[in-house]
Amino acid sequence: MPPSSNQPAIVLVRPQLGENIGKAARAMLNFGLTDLRLVAPRDGWPNPGAGPAAAGADIVLERARVFDSLAEAVADCAHVYATTVRKRGVTKPVVDAEQAALAIHREPGRSAYVFGPERSGLETDDVALARTILTVPINPDFGSLNLAQAVILCAYEWSKQASLVQPTVEELLPPAPQDELEGMIAQLEAMLAPTGFYHPVSRAAATRRTLRGLLTKPGWNHLEVRTLRGVLSHLAKGPRRPN
Repeated sequence: MPPSSNQPAIVLVRPQLGENIGKAARAMLNFGLTDLRLVAPRDGWPNPGAGPAAAGADIVLERARVFDSLAEAVADCAHVYATTVRKRGVTKPVVDAEQAALAIHREPGRSAYVFGPERSGLETDDVALARTILTVPINPDFGSLNLAQAVILCAYEWSKQASLVQPTVEELLPPAPQDELEGMIAQLEAMLAPTGFYHPVSRAAATRRTLRGLLTKPGWNHLEVRTLRGVLSHLAKGPRRPN
């Protein structure tokens, strides 16, 4: 049986050790989470080191899915939280684990917690893809959490809020899933590139990140994304002569 739409996905980006994947799976199942997604695991998948470390959380490992990129892994997610202790120069809303858990329970659409590699954490481009930064008030002189610890913090808060949040009667259009948002961004970038918008080349990457940050802030719903893409398509046709 697939996980419910309210259950957040745990996305491990370029995890390095099978043992750490297993420990993360154990932390997930402790709090009822089973949707594990792996992005380009260093040693491939399945990994023989994951099973013993999972200590019985086999269902999580069996259901784990592997993706080539983070964008693919969160394509069906309307809320993507990048877990990091640093903002890394990306301007996005910042929440703690409790605030993120409350939002996941209250807002429609699938959500994902994204965790980076054990040594270095998420790269700037990984964080830029997310809509919100999730951080915790950790000791500034020793800001080192292992992967399973980071996962269990988020999973615990999600589990705790499950019994506290009352369903809302307000019917809202759910935010657009990530693949629709990516399509809108790609369409706009394709229109801007021939105009010289990304010159000089040395600033192109930073400009693209700034544009992405702008477009991921509002939390577009499906209708809004479709409408804006219609506007872009219309503009791409050029001016029309009046009848």
